[in-house]
Amino acid sequence: MKLTLRLCQLALCLLLGSCGNVGVEHYAHERPALDLPAFFAGPVKAWGIFQKSSGEVVKRFEVDITSRRDGQRLILNERFRYSDGTRQQRIWTLTPDGPGRWRGRAADVVGEAVGEIAGNALRWRYDLNLEVDGSTWQVSFDDWMYLMDDDTLINRSSMRKFGVELGEVTLFFRREAAAHPGNS
Repeated sequence: MKLTLRLCQLALCLLLGSCGNVGVEHYAHERPALDLPAFFAGPVKAWGIFQKSSGEVVKRFEVDITSRRDGQRLILNERFRYSDGTRQQRIWTLTPDGPGRWRGRAADVVGEAVGEIAGNALRWRYDLNLEVDGSTWQVSFDDWMYLMDDDTLINRSSMRKFGVELGEVTLFFRREAAAHPGNS
């Protein structure tokens, strides 16, 4: 009886969790349209926070991002500086996978990240090996990025383990002056 009740509760939670999902195609007519290689064509600076599910901000960070092209692939080199003084580097290799679709790999990403773009929005989904208090947790990210103008991208990520939300990451990306064509 208890097992049946638990299974029903789990099914209800999964059903309710899937009801609110908006697909990336919902943003197909939003402008400006996001072009990943164009946005990351020059240096990009980002600022972010990690909040627990309670809303408490537990980490602040800055990221310097440089990129290069390797054929069709876009290589992003992210260098993180956290408020506690720690540093981290993540190098993404992003590959187009058909119209509006991207795939991504990085050393701490489990398997492949899958991305979809429509209009001004990008949705990335992936699992990441995350260092937490001396141990490694595999957590799932559901990233939503929105291009606000030609130089500003906002990212909001939900981080989950076993379907339970651990917290959210919020990032603001800004293309630096050198990224603007025609600036001297």
